[in-house]
Amino acid sequence: KERGKKQLTWRIFSLKELHSATNNFNYDNKLGEGGFGSVYWGQLWDGSQIAVKRLKVWSNKGDMEFSVEVEILARVRHKNLLSLRGYCAEGQERLIVFDYMPNLSLLSHLHGQHSAECLLDWKRRMNIAIGSAAGITFGILLLELATGKRPLEKTSPTVKRTITDWALPLACERKFSELADPKLKGKYDEEELKRVVFVSLVCAHTQPERRPTMLDVVELLKGESKEKLSELENDEMFKAPQAADFDGEEISISENSSDFISEEKDVNREVKEIVQENTHNS
Repeated sequence: KERGKKQLTWRIFSLKELHSATNNFNYDNKLGEGGFGSVYWGQLWDGSQIAVKRLKVWSNKGDMEFSVEVEILARVRHKNLLSLRGYCAEGQERLIVFDYMPNLSLLSHLHGQHSAECLLDWKRRMNIAIGSAAGITFGILLLELATGKRPLEKTSPTVKRTITDWALPLACERKFSELADPKLKGKYDEEELKRVVFVSLVCAHTQPERRPTMLDVVELLKGESKEKLSELENDEMFKAPQAADFDGEEISISENSSDFISEEKDVNREVKEIVQENTHNS
């Protein structure tokens, strides 16, 4: 009944329509590729531009993940998050259609083709942080914005270390300058960086009940409550002795990298992909 009352903002695409829009998924139209599949630029008959995510190998488990992702995308509507245009499920093909963002993804600006240009100055990063916080949870994304590091990095050919394992000891020792992205060349607001680091780590707390609400997150990032910020700084999580418990903690490279961040499990790893693919439209 509710669906009948409201006009749907997404629709089901035919495979033929998406083949036509992307020039048969031509290599020249490819915007990026990851473990999930490839993303292609396309143009519909009405001239509107789209980004089509073409998922890779198919299975019953993949069918469930596809359904969950579409469900999440259909429900999440926010000006700072990527919008769902629709999907296609024909034969073995599973495709998700988004609005095309000409500024490309946040991933490309932090780690990809545009990272060396450092187009994301500190002001833009704070705008992205606060804008995204109004739409979804996001501790790891916040740490990536501040540090310029990937969520998972190799410390040796066979071992990985998570971004939280690296950042928490430094935060406990209040070594915020060592946490800042070197590409910023020191051009950032120290107080804002401190807030971002504390908030990001508490959002990534291993105990979900210890994480703040997103309303609190926005308030903390904006620096609107000195009392809450003081409480956060004095949280036992950031007391120096705890650094020894996290320092050097590493995981085998054979482990599934999608399992290392607990909060991403709670909101589904598909949600993180949505944010990572989002453009820095601020």
